[in-house]
Amino acid sequence: MRALRADQLEPLHDTAGTRAIEQALAATLPPHTLMARAGEAVARLALAWRPHARRLWVACGPGNNGGDGLVAARHLLQAAPPGWREIVVTHDAHLERLPADAAWALREALAAGVTVQSAPPDSPDLVIDALLGIGARALGRDPLAARVREVRGQRAPVLCVDLPSGLNADSGVDCAGASPDAGPRQTLSLLTLKPGLFTAGGRDAAGAVWLHDLGAPPDGAPPAAWWGGHLPSQAAPAVGPHAAHKGSHGDVGVLGGQLPGATGVGMAGAAVLAARAALHAGAGRVYLALVGNGPAPSHDPLSPELMHRLPAVLLGADEHALPVLVAGCGGGEAIREWMPQALVCPRLVIDADGLNALARDPTLQRLAQRRAARGWLTVLTPHPLEAARLLGTSTAEVMADRLGAARQLTERFGAVTVLKGSGTVVTEPGGAPWINATGDARLATAGTGDVLAGMIGAALARPHEHGADAVRRAVAAHGALADHWPADHTLTAGRLVRAVRPL
Repeated sequence: MRALRADQLEPLHDTAGTRAIEQALAATLPPHTLMARAGEAVARLALAWRPHARRLWVACGPGNNGGDGLVAARHLLQAAPPGWREIVVTHDAHLERLPADAAWALREALAAGVTVQSAPPDSPDLVIDALLGIGARALGRDPLAARVREVRGQRAPVLCVDLPSGLNADSGVDCAGASPDAGPRQTLSLLTLKPGLFTAGGRDAAGAVWLHDLGAPPDGAPPAAWWGGHLPSQAAPAVGPHAAHKGSHGDVGVLGGQLPGATGVGMAGAAVLAARAALHAGAGRVYLALVGNGPAPSHDPLSPELMHRLPAVLLGADEHALPVLVAGCGGGEAIREWMPQALVCPRLVIDADGLNALARDPTLQRLAQRRAARGWLTVLTPHPLEAARLLGTSTAEVMADRLGAARQLTERFGAVTVLKGSGTVVTEPGGAPWINATGDARLATAGTGDVLAGMIGAALARPHEHGADAVRRAVAAHGALADHWPADHTLTAGRLVRAVRPL
């Protein structure tokens, strides 16, 4: 059993893969062995996390997840002197209706003196959530659903068995919903790590995640996705060859940031943030072109290294002169006229208004789809609403299957897709999805996505970079900035960009 670390790459297995691993392993072991191992592990983690808890509520459901809870209850009762610890199990299923392993666990628990009743104890010191496992898909209005919501709303610490009840193991959709008054959470994932723990509603529902593989071989089934890793080294970045020059670190162009013009609405700050982020992330030269009608600034007083260009100048050179372009950070409607030229850049990051222009224009979509055949790299960086526009669906549909939505975008455009949000998903052609382990709610503020786009541009500009790996490293580094942000400082995009370091 081990706690997860964001700097370690971990395989994730969906429900089908987990069941295949479970069946193969169970076939090699005596009956009930996996449940015995799981329940004992839950009890050990409960004692380690809350060693002084005197009153424990073990909420058990009618399946094998409930069986794991029953085994844990037996071990918890036996681990304390008689009468010192009160273990109350709620369990409403009839013995004859239980799966074989769960029926065995109930008989063993009753024989050991575990109290089983229908009502939970008052004011428990620790709650063990063993109601629903990977087979659950939705909550109705039956008593079990009410019990799930009761457990999920507890102010006491809650240890979830395998995953929080009501959470979809594959998608992270949380049918039970988060409670603002809920206490601390930890989850012991059993046998495998599930994708739903790390994206959509998973991170809020699960809290800190642990893994016990129950003795399963590490290569039991191909992963459905990956999580974590790709963090930059904490050591000082290599300086590079002594003979290096500014061109050695790559050139990045940034196109966007609509000037006010006749509309009186400007978004120049978005492009400026992206350009500054590219500089701080290590790009040797950064060119900034603001679109729309209006007087363009001659320089950026905070980053005079930025080289301002008119869009026609930035995009009018030989198509291979500018190796990396970040397009669409701001720009509004004005970005659309420049997108055909942007779509001939060999490495192109499309963000925000660039994505909106792509979603509205079938001609631009066809141009984007042809890029992969020419060996050009496209990176799409949508949030869920932008992804929905590109896919012609709703935000709710995207959030119902974030990994699937990212895969659809990758398949449609032959692109690396960065679907932003809790547990940002990165997909690439021919590869399994990757879920980012870093970042928190402090990034939910205007402009942080522009900073990410600039960081991705700088990562792609580095020599000898593999596209998707560079993107993953930028995403992980961006989230890590929030993870290490001082608690007494508000995170703004302007402050964030000043904290960016070479990738």
